[in-house]
Amino acid sequence: MIRQLSRQLYTPFNLQKLPFSVRSRALSYLPKILKSSLRFVTFRAQKTLLIPALHSVFKEAIEDGEFDFLTGKWLKISISDINLQWWLSFQHDSLIMAPPSQAIQEDVSFSASGDDLLLIAGRKQDPDTLFFQRRLQIEGDTELGLEVKNLLDAIDVEHLPSSVHKIINMLAEVVELTQQEIQHGTP
Repeated sequence: MIRQLSRQLYTPFNLQKLPFSVRSRALSYLPKILKSSLRFVTFRAQKTLLIPALHSVFKEAIEDGEFDFLTGKWLKISISDINLQWWLSFQHDSLIMAPPSQAIQEDVSFSASGDDLLLIAGRKQDPDTLFFQRRLQIEGDTELGLEVKNLLDAIDVEHLPSSVHKIINMLAEVVELTQQEIQHGTP
């Protein structure tokens, strides 16, 4: 019985049926909860989760040398609403991550809210649209930024484990629906 209920709750269709007020409150409170909680997640734990996930998603691109442009350069990714930053580079055919304590001077930075990054990952928005709406900020080396943006466009979440892929799609659909309802004032 509990398994059936949990399966029903975790399907995108049922999450979308949650009342607008619940979804909109969740979208506004979640960053606050994450922001205070993530300060307890060590750099080592973040790196242990992030680097293998990135290698999984970008396996073919890494093997094809498509990350070579990032060798000796630093990319800063900021999730603005939860005050989380990562500094990434490429070295010896592998993505690397620098700790915040290293005070790296990035060559290019990408910044967006968690919702918008989730929409990109779930293929509900493309980076260009968010950039022109000023919801994705790209600063620094323009050429490097374009190469990174092109890699974002090529993200294939299908390479993630199916459970992660399903969660990303489900959450992206809920965020998209809720944002549309907020924009159009039609809950």
